[in-house]
Amino acid sequence: MAALEDAGFYCIDNMPVDLLPKFLEMPIERDSEISGIALAMDLREKGFLGKYSAVFNELKKKGYDFEILFLEADEEILIQRYKETRRQHPVSTGKSLLDDIRLEKKQLEDLRSAADLVINTSKFNVHQLKSKIREIAQKSIKSVPMRINVLSFGFKYGIPYDADLIMDVRFMANPYFIPKLKELDGEAPEIKDFVLGHNDTGAFLKKFLDLLDYLIPLYEKEGKAYLTIALGCTGGRHRSVTIARTIYEHIHAMGKTVELNHRDRSQPA
Repeated sequence: MAALEDAGFYCIDNMPVDLLPKFLEMPIERDSEISGIALAMDLREKGFLGKYSAVFNELKKKGYDFEILFLEADEEILIQRYKETRRQHPVSTGKSLLDDIRLEKKQLEDLRSAADLVINTSKFNVHQLKSKIREIAQKSIKSVPMRINVLSFGFKYGIPYDADLIMDVRFMANPYFIPKLKELDGEAPEIKDFVLGHNDTGAFLKKFLDLLDYLIPLYEKEGKAYLTIALGCTGGRHRSVTIARTIYEHIHAMGKTVELNHRDRSQPA
């Protein structure tokens, strides 16, 4: 469900199957920001087995386009997972966990046969399963782009806890020590000219932008939903602001979904 949510789906876990027709009448299905709807259903709902077939058939008659994705795993893997999570099996026979698993498997045979896709998750770790689910989602919808946040900050006010990549630009010449530049910030043309006019800055930007050009497609391929690139200088007012703006413009020119934030630009010089 988390993987489908990252792919832009509106997700609901343990939706009662007899509420599904009413839910689909809601305006949410026409929301352009939603790629689709994903509902997790299983035997936690006691009446699921007796209702799902009639509900699904009626929805198909009304023209709803949906797919059934059936997840399963080998018996020994399921036993191991239940022991690790200490969750109670939804089908309780009063016997052993293995008996419960086998009964559930038997009860879901018809649904498994009707499924559009069956995935055995036995050999998947959580990251591999997430990648597989996103791959399935992207075949039926336009891929939801990774959101990139370019952030400037000042080290004196703390490192941003949510940053994925942090670059320290305190090696650059500091306009703070130039009296006529001190009160300006990194969005001012004078500061931009000062910071970007040094050879060291140009060499750094070439190497760092090349690195981002290499990394961003890899993060997208991995299925990362958000990427925060943080640029830090001492106070977060001059150098980091200018460099963050430059990086933002480069990523924006690539056609990526990107935003720019200056965390500490309003701090006193």
